[in-house]
Amino acid sequence: MEIELSEDLRMMKAQVRRFIDSEVIPIEREASDGFDMKPEIRARLEAKTRDLGYWFVELPEDKGGLGLGLMARVLLWEEMGRTIAVPPRKQSIFGPEVSPMLLNLAPAQKEKYLLPVMSGEKKSCFALSEPDAGGDPGGIRTTAVRDGDDYVINGYKVFITNAQAADFAQVMAVTDPQKGRRGGISAFLVDMNTPGLTIAREQPTMMGDRPCELAFDNVRVPASALIGQEGKGFELAQDWINQGRLRHGARAIGVIERCLEMAVNHARQRKTFGTSLADRQAVQWMLVDSYLDLKALRLMVYATTLAYDRGEDVRHDAYVVKMQGDRMSFEAADRCMQIHGGLGLTTDLPIEQFWRDQRSMMITEGPEEILRGALAQKILRDYAQ
Repeated sequence: MEIELSEDLRMMKAQVRRFIDSEVIPIEREASDGFDMKPEIRARLEAKTRDLGYWFVELPEDKGGLGLGLMARVLLWEEMGRTIAVPPRKQSIFGPEVSPMLLNLAPAQKEKYLLPVMSGEKKSCFALSEPDAGGDPGGIRTTAVRDGDDYVINGYKVFITNAQAADFAQVMAVTDPQKGRRGGISAFLVDMNTPGLTIAREQPTMMGDRPCELAFDNVRVPASALIGQEGKGFELAQDWINQGRLRHGARAIGVIERCLEMAVNHARQRKTFGTSLADRQAVQWMLVDSYLDLKALRLMVYATTLAYDRGEDVRHDAYVVKMQGDRMSFEAADRCMQIHGGLGLTTDLPIEQFWRDQRSMMITEGPEEILRGALAQKILRDYAQ
């Protein structure tokens, strides 16, 4: 079974696949400086993606995009997932990441924040997680208290990706403690140079990135910094979170496919005791397991994304996509590493980076245990007779 994509999307995917194979994978070991892509390499690749015509593929045409919907972006995420050249938590090479929240800004806010992001003049970060509220965003304690024509924000955020490079943050804060996630959380645009907002520290991780901790000490912002209506922040964030979980699944497709390609090629070439690894049942079964996961995951991701583009509620399906994608891709990287033996442990190949990155994905943007709990409640409701 295959999900039928439009001709435009099929053509885009094929062209991007050729681009990744010919232009990106060959330079992936030299593309990064630490966790960041080298500026000169990023500039060169972005210029080529502009020439391909796939810049802002998902944005509506009236917002300066191609209007191909989230499905187009998912296909880009899938293809970029096949290489370690593009850091998974950094801006893609097909245009700056424009969060759904920024598309819902008021006209004056769009002028100050959305348009500069689209032009590359400004960068943003998303400040949600806190020491006691990671997988449970409804438990955030950062507050925003109305004071005349301003809001005063106090609190602490952790694991905020790209904060050190951001010009502004999209900050989630409690405006009504009694309502909590059901109407008590609001979203704000906060310039990173606002008095009282400091980067408390950068936290190095095993993936090589350095997410930040942000301290808000009586940070005063005008009421015009509110995104949408007061109390609607969680709804705005949920759309972004859904897209983020679909991104996990899409990237996982690319990881599994690349690991399968490497594992097959190595198994066919490598001989032990006079027989190639490809002729050994133990290795064949590992390859089959990765192939089954690839087929199943692609169907799940595509079906959920197409439902999203139709305007359907995909929250619970996004849970499934993230859980399955992160676990399947980590296991595929683990099998690929095992098939390569000692070579798989080296940094000569991208396997170890895939292995570390995909293990981390099982924790970020919703640990599996929390998502399982939410799905259990849905199952208990839906299948009760």
